[in-house]
Amino acid sequence: MSTTWQRTHTCGELTSAHNEQKIALCGWVSRRRNLGGLIFIDLRDRYGMTQIVFDPAIAPEAHALAETVRSEFVLWCQGIVRLRPEGMHNTKLPTGAIELTIHSLHIFSSAQTPPFSLDDEPSESLRLQYRYLDLRRPALQRNLLIRHQMLSCVRRVLERHQFVEIETPILYKSTPEGARDFLVPSRMHPGSMYALPQSPQTLKQLLMIAGFDRYFQIARCFRDEDLRADRQPEFSQIDIEQSFLDQESFFAIIENMITTLWEQVRGEKIITPFRRMTYNDAMNRFGSDKPDLRFEMELQDITSIFHKSQFQAFAGKHIHALIVQQENFSRQRLDQLTEFVKGHRAQGLIWIKVTDTLQSPAAKFFSQEETDALRTQLNLHTGDVVFIVADIKKKIALEALGALRLQLGKPRKEWAFAWIIDFPLLESDGTRYFACHHPFTAPAPHAEEDFFAGRNLENLTAAAYDLALNGVEIGGGSLRIYRPEMQQRMFEILGLSAEEAKHQFGFFLEALSYGTPPHGGMAFGVERLAAFLCDAGPIRDVMAFPKTQTGHCLMSGSPSAVNDQQLTELGIRRH
Repeated sequence: MSTTWQRTHTCGELTSAHNEQKIALCGWVSRRRNLGGLIFIDLRDRYGMTQIVFDPAIAPEAHALAETVRSEFVLWCQGIVRLRPEGMHNTKLPTGAIELTIHSLHIFSSAQTPPFSLDDEPSESLRLQYRYLDLRRPALQRNLLIRHQMLSCVRRVLERHQFVEIETPILYKSTPEGARDFLVPSRMHPGSMYALPQSPQTLKQLLMIAGFDRYFQIARCFRDEDLRADRQPEFSQIDIEQSFLDQESFFAIIENMITTLWEQVRGEKIITPFRRMTYNDAMNRFGSDKPDLRFEMELQDITSIFHKSQFQAFAGKHIHALIVQQENFSRQRLDQLTEFVKGHRAQGLIWIKVTDTLQSPAAKFFSQEETDALRTQLNLHTGDVVFIVADIKKKIALEALGALRLQLGKPRKEWAFAWIIDFPLLESDGTRYFACHHPFTAPAPHAEEDFFAGRNLENLTAAAYDLALNGVEIGGGSLRIYRPEMQQRMFEILGLSAEEAKHQFGFFLEALSYGTPPHGGMAFGVERLAAFLCDAGPIRDVMAFPKTQTGHCLMSGSPSAVNDQQLTELGIRRH
């Protein structure tokens, strides 16, 4: 490119202060209009838009060339800044007080007619197929710039708190951490595989053992799992780990990072300390371990009211209720809500409309004592509607009503942050135990004795915590196991034999034996945080090149087949 075709300014910075200055711009043609000889072009780059004008009386050669220009051509132009005539200012643009009268024009490249207008909202598949064009749209460019601003701010805050940024490997060892690994065959070691990391879990703990007492990383993570709007096969997380961890001071650092983000990126002040709530409290009151606290509508445990009930649907079950005040539901809407809770594993939904009596298909099964107790315990008033879910498993009843609560709630416009603490350590499918968080999470200090003795395992509390925002988990972490005997005991409880533990985690168990500091940390989903800061929808809108919900890249056609020679080199046979 000729050195004479350099820009002096961007398309978003010219104002009336530049009047009569000689300026050069570069950018894409957003729109072209030919009005009686004068040609107007809106020239766009990532900084903004400037109107440029071609007058045949001033620059006939540039005007003739401008007649060949179409949408998305890439131009260099030079001219004189002029104030727009009185009454012709475009108040929607920062550059709307001026226009650039062009003397010289160069076309860097032409463009085919785009498959969609950048001013429109094309289909999702078309946007992903032509993502490089989609990314020219100001809304998506803004999202990615905010994401960049967010990560720059995170780095400054953590560096101020003496955290050191250290990269960890992408090609690593397959270790069970909750989801399927993406595997990468090794050409140099036929039959052996690398795994792409689900998270840098053991690696960051090894850095604590190595003496880097405060680490962070903007880490790429990979999980081979079914996708949805807030899940992608590859994503980024803000990974943070600290030795000699005091939970209170660590929470204060994290809160400082979050409040600084909101202040610097959104210009909004967030009040600290954040609200705290135990896992059990969150589940019992809101039916979720990431409750949306922008509205009330708390769940009520009414099991005791019906402990003698003759109603078969309640027999031997946990019974919970949700009250919606002064709301009128049609029968069709009630049927839709019933199907909705069934989609959340509930067997059904009982509804009660409160008038002078309790109107419900189930009301005939209630005794007068039960009816009176419902009115009293739930403090019911005329116009209220009560939704009830009963299930043998308490968690199913709570989660189904919690999902219904989110459907029916009317959130306030605010940022409702909350720490959720004291999570369960283990869960069981009836045959074996699984780590609720991951197998490196420490039990709470008061649970250690039962942990080693193997008592009451399903009720043990973990030293784990999440940070929730408006019904979304934006970050999670825990204090880690740092004693070899405790880590070995965890593997035993999870059903790993000594040989299996050594095969999968031998390097890590050995590292623990060389002097390990107490440590812990947490990780934040970059895309989830960015989506909040951008007021975006699905996390695809804050990623440059996302996949579809089936894991495909419509732009490149991946995943795709490879040729037989490549497979042979890797020792893989095509089926």
